[in-house]
Amino acid sequence: MSKTADVVDARKPWNIEAAAAILRAGGLVAFPTETVYGLGADALNPPAVARIFEVKKRPRFDPIIVHVADAEEAGRYGSLDSEAAKELIRRFWPGPLTLVVPRSELVPPIVTAGLDAVGIRMPAHPAALALIRALGRPIAAPSANPFGYVSPTEARHVSEQLGTRVDLILDGGRCRVGIESTVLSLADPVPRILRAGGVTAEEIAQVVGRVEYAPHAAGTPRAPGQLQRHYATNTPLEIITKPDDARATAGERVGLLALKAPGEQSGWAAVEILSETGDLREAAANLFGALRRLDRIGLDRILALALPEEGLGMAIMDRLRRCAARPPAGPPMGAA
Repeated sequence: MSKTADVVDARKPWNIEAAAAILRAGGLVAFPTETVYGLGADALNPPAVARIFEVKKRPRFDPIIVHVADAEEAGRYGSLDSEAAKELIRRFWPGPLTLVVPRSELVPPIVTAGLDAVGIRMPAHPAALALIRALGRPIAAPSANPFGYVSPTEARHVSEQLGTRVDLILDGGRCRVGIESTVLSLADPVPRILRAGGVTAEEIAQVVGRVEYAPHAAGTPRAPGQLQRHYATNTPLEIITKPDDARATAGERVGLLALKAPGEQSGWAAVEILSETGDLREAAANLFGALRRLDRIGLDRILALALPEEGLGMAIMDRLRRCAARPPAGPPMGAA
């Protein structure tokens, strides 16, 4: 039986050094960011990056984001010298914004799924930054969960699903943002959001002016999280516009996911409220944890009340729509 990876305190410098040594040797480390926990490998080591795909059961056509700890260093791995890139970096790095730009030859093709562009971001979690600096190289990292399943926002989520397949888990507490970074392509004539996330479209538009939104991949994805079904629970999820739109049939256990508490809470097997005050930032931080709790209690269905699609509501609804998409044939996405 495989040993479960140690879960260690990310605040301790010696644990950061131990994690960096594992990465240097070609291993995998799960680490916290402000968005979700990442499954990290040395981005410049192709065999190590290949292990990410194997552990997550991630298709090789899905590119991986490169994480850096210094904006100037980032320029070694992609073309970040445009005025738009410089201003976006000044405003939002470190933070939940990934910039897709033409890649340099230093980035192995396996990281970008053979594409000529690379996604780069500078995370805003002290443990993530310390780990990258200790390694002295960029870290390639998607979310630390089985491919397609709900992303992890606590170290225990990683341990429960990938604990026997990674070499170490750094515990940095609960992720502050709770949903993945916004992915913005600067490789297009007009800046294009490929994935909604922790930086809103409105915030980006204040910097670059016009911005397009193209979240769905036609063919090969250009960024993580562009597949029609992703961030998915094993329990079927449906989106409704008001609680009265659907109710449980006789003998059916149905859970409700809502931004604020509905007027009537009886009749549900479980209710998860994302923010009592309707705060979308709090809702985003609570989303994946709430989905995981509902997915663990043997429900027949999860009904999610639609949120307003403004600010972070766009990113939350993007995750819910992908979760609600019909699954492909085969085992559940979260299956080990």
